[in-house]
Amino acid sequence: MNGRDPGLQPERTRLAWRRTTLAATVAVVLALKSALTDGAGPAALLGCALCLAAWLGFLGVAHRRITALASRTGRPVPLTPRLAASAAGWTVALALCGSAVLR
Repeated sequence: MNGRDPGLQPERTRLAWRRTTLAATVAVVLALKSALTDGAGPAALLGCALCLAAWLGFLGVAHRRITALASRTGRPVPLTPRLAASAAGWTVALALCGSAVLR
């Protein structure tokens, strides 16, 4: 067998993106719950808004990648450096906002 057979690799990668999105969603919900139950001052509300914005940014990147991996037209399009950097940036922003909200 000379050619590379991707098999189920695109499906596994798509499922990994879904699991990561689910984990980010749970983390944001728990951070928001913690911030809002401890008495939501203006700083906590701003932190919550920033967490939500970072989560939506990551969700957009993940959706684009999941859609690209789900295409049935042969091999999926490789992850571009720009999209990879965007996913990493949103992940770091989400972590920073979450840690700021929990302080």
